[in-house]
Amino acid sequence: MYRYETHAHTSEVSSCGKVPAREAVRIYKNAGYAGMVITDHYYEGFFSGPGAWRDMAKRFLSGYHEAYDEASRLDFDVILGCEMRFTDHANDYLVYGITEDFIMEHPMLHRMTPARFKLLAAESGLVIYQAHPYRNGMSRAKPDHIDGVEVHNGNARHDSRNDRAKAFAAKHRLRELSGSDFHRHEDIARGGIVLRERVSDSAAFARAIVVGDFNLII
Repeated sequence: MYRYETHAHTSEVSSCGKVPAREAVRIYKNAGYAGMVITDHYYEGFFSGPGAWRDMAKRFLSGYHEAYDEASRLDFDVILGCEMRFTDHANDYLVYGITEDFIMEHPMLHRMTPARFKLLAAESGLVIYQAHPYRNGMSRAKPDHIDGVEVHNGNARHDSRNDRAKAFAAKHRLRELSGSDFHRHEDIARGGIVLRERVSDSAAFARAIVVGDFNLII
């Protein structure tokens, strides 16, 4: 059985992240996890500056690259994901199955509507989970715009009302996910999933959470 973090930020990319990517990999490895998904914030504020898209995308991927390089030394899986916020609302969406090539080839995804992005995701093998839907300032996504719900968010500095998120997922028969929402050292190993087999890339991780053969860490 293999533990994976599904929701983690790096200080290289997410302004709210306080732990460098390489250090995050080491502490999750020491905590007994087999891997982690880097879900840095993908939103207007990050991409609003000047510069070519390729340069902005490389900067967005820098935390993932640092983590991946460190993981290659430690027999640890680092998987690319993102936490996307569209320009129409403050809701956050965890996106799995995304690749570097996809990011490079599809500029400014956050400027799509959730409905349009869901169509693109379905065509491209991506999976979308709404993160902490009952946190202050959030609203519930339309069920047909998402594949699942983060029913356990382990961040201790926010009231994510996880019980209500779980009820929302059950009501609409949406898949469930757990994540630590790692930003600081105290967030380590407060969520995630347990898989029966290891996965080493974003496509394999997306398939694993679609099949649903895993347990939540709560």
